[in-house]
Amino acid sequence: MKNKLQLRASVANTLSGRIRVPGDKSTSHRSLIFGALAIGTTHVSGMLEAEDVMATAEALKKMGVNIQKNGGIWQITGTGVGGLQKPTEPLDFGNAGTGSRLMMGVLASHNFSAKFTGDASLCSRPMGRVTDPLGEIGAHIYGDNNGMMPFTFSGSDNPLPIEYTLPMASAQVKSAILLAGLNVEGKTIIHEPIATRNHTEKMMKHFGADIEVFKSQDGGGNIIILNGPAQLYAKDVIVPADPSSAAFPIVAALITPGADILVEAVMLNPTRSGLIDVLRQMGGNIEFINEREEGGENVADLRVKYSKLKSVTVPAEHSSSMIDEYPILAVAASYAEGETKMLGLEELRVKESDRLAIVAKGLADNGVICKEGEDWLTVTGGKVKGGGFIDTKLDHRIAMSFLVMGLNAQYPIVIDDCSVILTSFPSFIEDMKKLGADFN
Repeated sequence: MKNKLQLRASVANTLSGRIRVPGDKSTSHRSLIFGALAIGTTHVSGMLEAEDVMATAEALKKMGVNIQKNGGIWQITGTGVGGLQKPTEPLDFGNAGTGSRLMMGVLASHNFSAKFTGDASLCSRPMGRVTDPLGEIGAHIYGDNNGMMPFTFSGSDNPLPIEYTLPMASAQVKSAILLAGLNVEGKTIIHEPIATRNHTEKMMKHFGADIEVFKSQDGGGNIIILNGPAQLYAKDVIVPADPSSAAFPIVAALITPGADILVEAVMLNPTRSGLIDVLRQMGGNIEFINEREEGGENVADLRVKYSKLKSVTVPAEHSSSMIDEYPILAVAASYAEGETKMLGLEELRVKESDRLAIVAKGLADNGVICKEGEDWLTVTGGKVKGGGFIDTKLDHRIAMSFLVMGLNAQYPIVIDDCSVILTSFPSFIEDMKKLGADFN
């Protein structure tokens, strides 16, 4: 068990300098998984070496995949699609919701069972939205507690191709079904009413899968068709900087008077850049510098300066491109003039915590006027009083968001446990201190 790390965030004089945030978590998980399912050795540079991603690596090792680090390069020697071996011990995913859900997809079309477990936070999250469609493919779970881990997950000896319409925008559910479809005879078809992050589809194509993506006739979503079984071949992967992690120093600079920072090599995939678009609509001074392509993704250095933000309404269709960034957007909204409305937030209820409820409570405890609905949040901005105590509920994004809030609050904000930040951004505290943040 990690030791708790309580921190106090106080007013920063200003923020200045350069910061390179860790590699994208979504891409890091997927590079390990696709490398494991490919024939040959995949080389991955820039991988996020945080607890969530390392949990995925350890799970794959337990199923016969050779994963080693050589200098700054990770080498994954794959077993081929369908070639993973039954693990002899439980697969412990720690706090990694992405890793656990994607791995269920992989194992749904492998003919063996494995015990899935994780920390208290992960074992409190519902898994039915993933296990239900995987059940249509032929997978089963045993010993579950109302659809939550720990449980034994059993793949099928005769997996079936399915056609599935996502009931809510979720890249994790989509990806789990597609990963199962790699080892299924026939066409796996997914209808997503709202387009979500497309790293799985892009990486499948990169590794040689026969997958096509078509725009829906109504123009709002996609139809994805995967022809299986697939044969994947090792490919090198360069992992760009994580836009979800970049969100924290970006908002920190926008709300800290006099701030002027450069955030290096941030991924600008349209399915992930929703927060940056919204912050610019709010008047955020965010300049794209040296736009380029790395590892098949568009990236740029972002110069961010302190800005007087104004409120906006964020429509529900934006949620798929920024679902992880709503806690830090709520912090930005707390410093913006007027009332910011955020709609379509139902997926926040089933993240590492009930993020919507915890964000609303954290805002209120620090003197911010807000209202919370089942799938919406309004925040009335201005000066932030601060002085609150934040119970993170073991959620890394809650911890980082309220540390950022404290940088310009009238009174310090105390976060109960910042050790959870190790799951996604191990260097966050030290990197922010180098820019000028007062965390102690």
